[in-house]
Amino acid sequence: MQKLLFNLHNHTNYCDGSSPPEAYIRAAIRKGFHTLGFSSHAPVLFQNKFAIKNEQSLLKYAAEIKALKIKYKNTLNVFLGLEIDYIPGISFGFQYYKILADLDYVIGGVHLVQSPEKNGLWFIDGSKQEIYDDGIKLLFDNDIRKAVISYWKQMREMITTQTLDIVAHLDKIKMHNKNRHFTENEPWYVEQLDQTLRLIAEKNIIVEVNTRGLYKSRSDELFPGNKALEKIYELGIPITLNSDAHKPEELTGYYDETKKTLREIGFKYLRLFTNHGWEDVPI
Repeated sequence: MQKLLFNLHNHTNYCDGSSPPEAYIRAAIRKGFHTLGFSSHAPVLFQNKFAIKNEQSLLKYAAEIKALKIKYKNTLNVFLGLEIDYIPGISFGFQYYKILADLDYVIGGVHLVQSPEKNGLWFIDGSKQEIYDDGIKLLFDNDIRKAVISYWKQMREMITTQTLDIVAHLDKIKMHNKNRHFTENEPWYVEQLDQTLRLIAEKNIIVEVNTRGLYKSRSDELFPGNKALEKIYELGIPITLNSDAHKPEELTGYYDETKKTLREIGFKYLRLFTNHGWEDVPI
């Protein structure tokens, strides 16, 4: 099996990752990588335990990655990115952070969903299923359709209003559902996914294939899942492959199996950020 040689979605101890950036670089070199991108969580305007604390910490993060880029330039291509949360009316625009930190690329994601009627944010990520369920009850009156459609609408608003290169873990809304509240075959859900994919295709944004749910045993599918990936292939949407690593040892989590799946669907290329911009490389 061909070894994976790059990963653009990784979290360090500047946010909710375990280790300093250089630890990831050393692990990447040991694995034979040619490219490693960092994408810590951008600051958000409320107290939390997952994001870079503030703009001062963000600038320190950016400076460290840029210094490591120079230090390892003859061994590894190192790039500076951010995973930026889109929360309408609460988060800063993506372009603000791109300019402030002089980013190479931006990953956009939705982890916190706004209710159209109530104050508060529904956290759809993390390790605790009960937080997901409590959000449906408290913010959406146990109306799962309203809750999930709010997620997809927020995702489409991000794609429409923000400047981003990669959409993170597109259908992560399914992770804690586990076919309890809805199934992905229900017509209303299919329509939400299809609307979003058509918009992504129109904007020519990259969809990441994210393996974290599988190697952390939180999902029985990739993000996005196989049915969504088949539609992505049919629409000609570019993809990249990321592990969303929070520890150096997670850099290649479930990659060989995922590359096999992608080839079986028909994908031949992954999109990679290089010193010359975005390029397609064979899977």
